[in-house]
Amino acid sequence: MTVPFTWILFVIALAGGVYLALAVLCLLAFVRRPLELASEFLPSITILKPIASLEPNLYENLASFCDQAYDAFCEVVFCLHSADDPALGVAKRVVADFPSCNASIAIGEAAGMLNPKIANLTKLSVEPHGDIIVIADSDIRVGREYLRALAGSFASESVGAATCLYAGMPSRNVISRLGALQIEDGFAPSVLVALAIGKLRFCLGATMAVRRRLLQVVGGLAALGQHIADDHRLGELVTQNGYEVELSRYVVSTTVAETTLSSLWRHELRWARTNLALAPPGYIFSFLMYALPFALLYLVLSQNLALGLALLAAVVALRLALHYLARRALRVTRSDDAWLIPVRDFLSLAVWAASLLGHTVAWRDKTFDTKEM
Repeated sequence: MTVPFTWILFVIALAGGVYLALAVLCLLAFVRRPLELASEFLPSITILKPIASLEPNLYENLASFCDQAYDAFCEVVFCLHSADDPALGVAKRVVADFPSCNASIAIGEAAGMLNPKIANLTKLSVEPHGDIIVIADSDIRVGREYLRALAGSFASESVGAATCLYAGMPSRNVISRLGALQIEDGFAPSVLVALAIGKLRFCLGATMAVRRRLLQVVGGLAALGQHIADDHRLGELVTQNGYEVELSRYVVSTTVAETTLSSLWRHELRWARTNLALAPPGYIFSFLMYALPFALLYLVLSQNLALGLALLAAVVALRLALHYLARRALRVTRSDDAWLIPVRDFLSLAVWAASLLGHTVAWRDKTFDTKEM
């Protein structure tokens, strides 16, 4: 006997509601978790910042890493591929504006590496001195307690790496705000759900902090250079060597620079196909994160108005709970974009479907095949 399509929609929406409920519980636990700042254990830290071309808010983002309330030794290295990069002038201005910060600029890259970010960081002229090596993308902005929060994660010798969730920092453009909504309502809760199911075995590119001696053991930055998902690879290497990856309670911010639907689509499709290549079973079922579209479709296509409305009401309540808890957990203070939730969830579902139809991704001006990851 053939199962009616509407009942398939009902089951998917119901399963999606279960996911939303689990994500709400995980967000509640994260909200209640205190932020621990190191006061006595203050290891020396080297921050490596990969920079490639001008970006919105670049000066403010870079400057935030030079303005830290951290008493131990800290150095910041701004890494660029070429002296022709227009971002070099911004990096020089940051160095000049923070004379008390041990900041420097390194130019060049390692040849033969697949990952352009890691190639940018791997230079003969760069020899990190810190006990902890922090890699944070150029579109990330942090507060003055960032390093103290990271240091607190390494108080236990069992921790080999630490990473941070991040909130979006969009412009007023509606596409940019849609991008931020995916980060906060989609990505961040999924990380917390994964952590609730098992130990964290990956880092997040917004912040990858690792013990220098452990990085040397696994082969240094070169061990990440042939992998597009360097954050995922670093987490794998850390856990394979018997250490834990700690998710800090500290939350950083990332600039959402996309202002057109096509640019946002390319960016999110790259994320999606990368995740598909790294964890196919889990990613295949990630459409369950988007219960709202399925509940709406069930209501429209089924003839069971009472059940459809009850299902939709439950899903909407859970989806809104997730949205507002995510804002609280990630300390989002900008104006609320709850009205964009239906658009965001349908768009996310479309990205998921499109990700199954190919395996190439665009990163800046290059194209990569996720089958080679």
